[in-house]
Amino acid sequence: MHTRWLRRRSLGPQFGWLWTAYAVSAYGSGLGLGALPLIAVLVLHASPAQVSALSAVGPAVGALIAVPLAPRAEFCRKRPVMIAMDLTRFAVMATIPVTYAFGRLGFLQLLTVSAVVAAAKIAFNAASGAYLKTLVGPDDLLVANARFESTNWSSVAVGPPLGGAAIGLFGPVTTVVADALSYLFSALGLTAIRCREEHPQKADKSQVRAGDLLDGWRHILSHPALRALYLNNMLVAGLIMATEPLLAVFLLRQLGFPPWQYGLAFAAPCVGGLIGSRLARRVVARYGQHGVFRTVGTLRAIWLIGLAFVRPGVAGVLTVIAVELAIIFSMSLYNPVLATYRLEHTSKHRIARTLSAWSIGQQVSIAVFTALGGLLADITSPRTAITAMGLLILTSPLLLPRRDHADQPRPEPAAIDTLIEQEATP
Repeated sequence: MHTRWLRRRSLGPQFGWLWTAYAVSAYGSGLGLGALPLIAVLVLHASPAQVSALSAVGPAVGALIAVPLAPRAEFCRKRPVMIAMDLTRFAVMATIPVTYAFGRLGFLQLLTVSAVVAAAKIAFNAASGAYLKTLVGPDDLLVANARFESTNWSSVAVGPPLGGAAIGLFGPVTTVVADALSYLFSALGLTAIRCREEHPQKADKSQVRAGDLLDGWRHILSHPALRALYLNNMLVAGLIMATEPLLAVFLLRQLGFPPWQYGLAFAAPCVGGLIGSRLARRVVARYGQHGVFRTVGTLRAIWLIGLAFVRPGVAGVLTVIAVELAIIFSMSLYNPVLATYRLEHTSKHRIARTLSAWSIGQQVSIAVFTALGGLLADITSPRTAITAMGLLILTSPLLLPRRDHADQPRPEPAAIDTLIEQEATP
């Protein structure tokens, strides 16, 4: 009875608006998932190298653009930053249907849109993570992050099939329009939040340019557990995401999967994301955060190698579904615990910089592994490249924290904030 109440209790109307805004943009992104590469292929007749560049170079450039944004976002109110990033994504994505209608759409534009959207996403996520800590109490952070995780996976399950049908009925830029509008509606939802936000500590321009630029990385790398989790996340996320373009070639071209089977193989396993995210709080209560990191962090790494053994036909489809289901279930259980741990172990004065550093590192890792995977696939074959990634990811549990650092004495968040304020005082 008590556990059921914990799962269903409200986190307040202000969090409700934040969650609604997140859900709107998440479902819009689900509809538009893979839209830019699809437009590059169907409209611009892009080469495989160009499609790979769109998947790797765009997000990598976006990560570089986001580097100077991190310290500036730290010293601003977070809700206006989130609204600005939503409006930026709306504006830049809206250029695609406009130029398409006039026959002026080009590959460089798609690459630019990809980079700007990636940079805006990093800044938005950093600000929203910091803002979340002001909306909910410490005991509710895991519940809130689990709800975001559940929404994310439900949008991935529902969005791509609907997006594919919409493209077939209304044309290749349909889902881009829906994705762009979702950011506009997300911004409107954020304006409905009436929680009064404390104005952050001010910093002069020289401080922002010099020390604060790398402060997020300094915090991560100086914290033993965060450092281990960061390096592990870069390896795991990079390798898993790098298999996506390889699987498209491997399953559709080499094994001859029909498009509907390909879509089903990646949409159906997202049910595991709903289950895992709902179990996160209960599992942490029983085994602790460190137990989740060690056990689930290991489990999410052992399944990827299974994709190397996919064969044509129904058996192959079932193999992909089973492997993806295991990966997604493990990730959806692990991710909200990781997100909560980051917030708990980061002072409120450096949350945005820390989350930005985390996202930038992840994006760069994905870009690097995607490029290397594509190169290896060209030299050998997609199956060989997927096998290599499946073997390499088996080493990732070695990077997980080897012991629970929570029992070590550490300053309370209030003490950390006071120390930072003292250090910043001339």
